[in-house]
Amino acid sequence: MAASQIKDFYKGKNIFLTGGSGFVGVCLIEKLIRCTEVNKIYLLLRPKKGKAASERLDELEKNSVFTELLKDKGPDCVRSRICILSGDVGEENLGLSTADRQTIIDNVHIVFHSAATLDFEANLRTTVTINLLGTRRIVQLCKQIRHLEALLHVSSAYVNSHMLSPEEKIYPIPRDADEVISLVQSSTDEELDLKTPSTLGEFLNTYTFTKALAEREVVSSISSFPSTIVRPSQIIAAWKEPVPGWTISKNGPQGFLMGALKGVVRRLPVDRSVIADYIPVDIVINGMIVGAWHAATTKPSETPIFHLTSSTCNPFQWHNLASVMDSLMHRYPLKGAVWYPTLKLHPSLFMFRLSALIFHWIPAYILDTVARVTGGRPILVRMHTNIGRSLVRLEPFIFTEWKFDNKRTMVLYDSLSDNDKKLFDLDIRPMVWIDFFDKMALGVRTYLHNENPSSLPAGRKKDKVLKLLNYLIQSVFILLLWTAVTAVSGTTYSGTMFTVLPSLIVALSVL
Repeated sequence: MAASQIKDFYKGKNIFLTGGSGFVGVCLIEKLIRCTEVNKIYLLLRPKKGKAASERLDELEKNSVFTELLKDKGPDCVRSRICILSGDVGEENLGLSTADRQTIIDNVHIVFHSAATLDFEANLRTTVTINLLGTRRIVQLCKQIRHLEALLHVSSAYVNSHMLSPEEKIYPIPRDADEVISLVQSSTDEELDLKTPSTLGEFLNTYTFTKALAEREVVSSISSFPSTIVRPSQIIAAWKEPVPGWTISKNGPQGFLMGALKGVVRRLPVDRSVIADYIPVDIVINGMIVGAWHAATTKPSETPIFHLTSSTCNPFQWHNLASVMDSLMHRYPLKGAVWYPTLKLHPSLFMFRLSALIFHWIPAYILDTVARVTGGRPILVRMHTNIGRSLVRLEPFIFTEWKFDNKRTMVLYDSLSDNDKKLFDLDIRPMVWIDFFDKMALGVRTYLHNENPSSLPAGRKKDKVLKLLNYLIQSVFILLLWTAVTAVSGTTYSGTMFTVLPSLIVALSVL
């Protein structure tokens, strides 16, 4: 095999990773073990009462991301590389013991800081504690690490979401980090809630605001050690590796598909014409690995920022997928579906909510009642209630179009050797979105619904039964509405067959 500068760089290196149990973290661990010869990965995990480090490692190893790796490299390939350290970025000194902190100081070469709270509804105190102060604590630790070669900080493309076409650079913020920290520490929860809107200014929420402040913690430390910041957009399932379509994330389109395949999410508020910026998780992982290597080997005088995004190089719009969405869901039907899957997109929250009354809320109350009677667990009403609440905060992200410039990322990719381009691909321009969503649908079925592909025949059989039942229920519903209209208006079925009945059918098709 041809030489790889990046593989050679990571050989024998020790890694310190935060956020290692999340979607991005486990995928990074898998890639480092599979494609490089790193020596040790020190993984910061929040302590769990009554669980030893070995038990936490057992839990981690069972993650589906490692399935193929364990087959190929042997049953000890994961645990032999990982050392779990108990700690929390939200605590002073990262919650590390003195001995564990010294282990990092003495042994680590590369730090990947991925831990963050991604909750758009989190209050300012929580996001400052984890996103801002957590990053500050990582930077403070990095300044003590004896053999540190680079810090890679995972930020977000949406740190500048108040701008529609942000570039790969730092923009001014009217608030100073110390000022914000002081405000949080000196205010009660009630006072802080009142002050939050004026503190955020033009930032959309506390997440984007504190992640933007956290970037400055990294940038200001460039004289102490090399660093890089990557800004992924909405991270979705794997394009190529470790398995096409692999995912454990329920956010974004994966969550849509999860509910749609089950038959419980049938309508979505989506503007088909708006470019939605999605980026596969394996591209993000490659960007992290390449970014850290780039910082360590070039030792930049300013922290480089790389957008891991798709909107300007391979834009996705839902209208490209709408026509094949239903056929895609019926290609991979669930054996555990509760109703016939179908998905319709509405360009406004008003139309979505109107449609949801019929296609979400009525079925939710009926099915939850059946669950209670049969001793099951009613979850649908609560699920749709939570969706409704979150839509208010998510509306700007659903209906706003951003175009994230990624020229610097493409220049970085072009600078790689041919072999490193294959091993650590950053170029999603060749990706076909319809093909990608096909693989993601199967991945959602396999990894989120835990239904093996071998159960597809049973799923297709059930899908046919649910289709007949769906037509039957729709016919009964239209008949009931038709009956109600004729009763109120004093007309007959025959007298309204060519007026009311077609109108009802058209109205339901619009919804």
